[in-house]
Amino acid sequence: MQADLELFQKLSQKLITHEQKNGVVKPIGAENLLDILDLDLESEGLDETEFESLLEQVVLSTPRTSTKLFFNQLFGGRSKKGTLGELLAVMLNNSMYTYKVGGPQVGIEKVIIAKVCEMLNFGKNADGTFPPGGSMSNFMAMLMARDAYNRDIKFDGVSDRMVIYTSETSHYSITKNAMFGGIGINQIRKIETDNHGKMIPKALQKQIEEDLKVGLKPFFVNATAGTTVLGAFDDINAIHNITKNYENLWLHVDGAYCGSVIFSKSYKHLVNGVEQADSFSFNAHKMLNVPLSCSILITKEKHNLKHSFACDADYLYQTDGDDYNLGKTSLQCGRRNDALKFWTLWKSVGTRGLEKMIDQQFTLAQTARKYVKNHPDYELYSFEDSISVCFNYKNIDPKDLCNSLYQDGKLMVGYGEFKGKTFVRLVTINSNNQEEDILNFFKVMETYVEEKEQELVTV
Repeated sequence: MQADLELFQKLSQKLITHEQKNGVVKPIGAENLLDILDLDLESEGLDETEFESLLEQVVLSTPRTSTKLFFNQLFGGRSKKGTLGELLAVMLNNSMYTYKVGGPQVGIEKVIIAKVCEMLNFGKNADGTFPPGGSMSNFMAMLMARDAYNRDIKFDGVSDRMVIYTSETSHYSITKNAMFGGIGINQIRKIETDNHGKMIPKALQKQIEEDLKVGLKPFFVNATAGTTVLGAFDDINAIHNITKNYENLWLHVDGAYCGSVIFSKSYKHLVNGVEQADSFSFNAHKMLNVPLSCSILITKEKHNLKHSFACDADYLYQTDGDDYNLGKTSLQCGRRNDALKFWTLWKSVGTRGLEKMIDQQFTLAQTARKYVKNHPDYELYSFEDSISVCFNYKNIDPKDLCNSLYQDGKLMVGYGEFKGKTFVRLVTINSNNQEEDILNFFKVMETYVEEKEQELVTV
């Protein structure tokens, strides 16, 4: 084991060196991958020298998500203390379903959940869990809402035409989860949004009333704290003022992208009213830069969590009470330890340190917006209070620009669409970045366009 740990350290150091020298890897085409890298599995293993060489090729050919030139997804950067926690979790290799096998790690998860419940002002009956990602956080919330609407569904299955409400700009997991939960895609109502990408509350109420008139069963409203493209925050108070008037209509807040604003005094107002929700989720691997994946789901009434997910298993739950046997409130049985890496980060920097990370991302976004506004070759499509900065440059097709930057190994940035307009989407979620790194993004992009302008597609 010691030799493998030394190899890990050696490869990690090479990766860090290459990241500093070349922030973006020129990609291997998917059609050529298996010809260039020896990924096939064979009857005989490699010797140590060949094995190390191949591992190095794989590591150094993989997209680098922690560099100052990665702006492509809703995550990025590398947290030193979070990475330490992740490595320790791998070494410990605990599953989080029982206290017997998890020990202090169970306590760490419970402490995090209790603190978040307190921050949300969810009350003494609140509880939560660490699902395997934001999509599954939304799925668990939907299942709790379904079962709270009708307690017999977990036994008899869905028999009513139950209806889901979400904004037209919400995450695609709502569609997948309607399939998984037996609700059906046709029972999703995608509510119109305003020019900032926020759900229009009046449109929500109108749709609920129309569905009730024809005998349908509204049961779940999904509000979003940070939409995937524009980073918009739905008005939770306004939505709650509607949902509270209907019996058993569950309000969930999907904060996978930007729900971590609860850690910032300056920006937590963006989720005002969250204490009125029935459930809330956020991904610590996004705004808090914890290693992938680290998702937290909180529900106001813990009995809903247990009702939807607890099953007896005498071969597993043999010691301690249900409060410390976390498999009774989770989606899966075997579950990796996603709490330790969040705890090591939080414990090392404190809540104030997490707040600084959030505030830095908004500062970086403001830097980017200011730059775009002050240059006539740019057109801005986003707004204040968002860390998604959307723009177009010199009428160049944003899809072609982003894909070309990627193919030539210059920058990793993606594009998005809203109300029929496509644009570059710069995400300032890496709190390790400084303002000069944002300005360098524009410098790299502009230099590339100057060199390649004749080859790029215009619109």
